Amino acid sequence: MRDLDRFEDGLIEQYERHPVLAGIARLPDEDFAGILLQRRFLSLAFTPAYDLAIDLLQDEPGLRIARVILREEYPDGRGHTPSHREDMTYDMRRLGISRDDIVRSRPTEATRRAIEDTFALIADAGAHERSDLRLLTILRFWGEILVSVEYGRLWERMAPLLAGDGENRSRFYYPHHVHDAKKRSLESVSLLSTTHSDRLGTRVRELLTGADEEAAAACFREAEEHSLRLKVAFYDQFRSAPVRASVHPHG
Repeated sequence: MRDLDRFEDGLIEQYERHPVLAGIARLPDEDFAGILLQRRFLSLAFTPAYDLAIDLLQDEPGLRIARVILREEYPDGRGHTPSHREDMTYDMRRLGISRDDIVRSRPTEATRRAIEDTFALIADAGAHERSDLRLLTILRFWGEILVSVEYGRLWERMAPLLAGDGENRSRFYYPHHVHDAKKRSLESVSLLSTTHSDRLGTRVRELLTGADEEAAAACFREAEEHSLRLKVAFYDQFRSAPVRASVHPHG
């Protein structure tokens, strides 16, 4: 398990060093806004991706964890509390991205491909012999850990506008950076873990142990490598030809 943690931490560090994420603080305002507008489409695909994985999962403990996480995206069944998607647009508006910017935005080809490839990755995992392990690994790494990493990088740019004077006004990006994060190693996660990734990690660890642990570890590594490639491909589109938005950064 310790080797898998080291492997995973290496992938996390690799993602943190992506040139776009590592240089986020130096981007012009319109380039940063363009990234957030495209990233919004990935966020809109988050819940159907979870739904697809839930359709394919057979492991009851893993299913229960995934269901709870999915339901947290819509915290009030009576409609009085904004969904997490609404919280995202709230943060975007405070960052100076207007409703018109959101209305005019369309996913680029690279963004559409990232979404389609995500659904394909999940569907392919469902057809695998170790489908439950692969699906939960993807949900944990693609849907939680790497999201926390990228939002942590984005927060470096957002903090001056969304936090100050002892108040953090972010409803979406900073809370997700915190509650999606890998806080504990696979060795030390427990049912008392509080973050989404660590909750999923409790079941992933159990599925990694037992018969043929070498084959299970290989599945884990492959699922995480594929998840990282999807994330990297999305941000690669901003390296040479930024997708810009005409915004006024202070509203």
